[in-house]
Amino acid sequence: MEAEEIIALLPYQSPFLFVDDIVAVSENQITGHYTFKEDEFFYEGHFKDNPITPGVILTECMAQIGLVCLGMYLVKDELRNSQKPQIALTSHQMDFYLPVLPGQKVIVHSEKEVFRFNKLKCKVKMLNEKEELIARGVISGMLKVK
Repeated sequence: MEAEEIIALLPYQSPFLFVDDIVAVSENQITGHYTFKEDEFFYEGHFKDNPITPGVILTECMAQIGLVCLGMYLVKDELRNSQKPQIALTSHQMDFYLPVLPGQKVIVHSEKEVFRFNKLKCKVKMLNEKEELIARGVISGMLKVK
């Protein structure tokens, strides 16, 4: 399954799609990136005259790349017959270290810890282009193929 195929299966669209590309994917890990555009809808109010990407949006970006895209890859054989995956985030624990500003590109790395009964748990981290750690944590979710 190619990166374009995985991204096309995602149940998100602009302005809530936070995946530009997947650069590597295997049964155990995935790496992808997203550039936060300067006109993203959430910058207008977060924060006044000092826009910073909200932590919940950074978590969503890590979940989309590190959990959902990897999950799509892991169930790729089932998806070919269905094309209607249902996704639910079940838990996350995240630590943040640096802000993400408008126009900044982030790289998400995710490693599978457990994938059993369509529940996926991953260790994720987000870096900037200088390879500085922005955030890291653990994300879990369920993927049901209809």
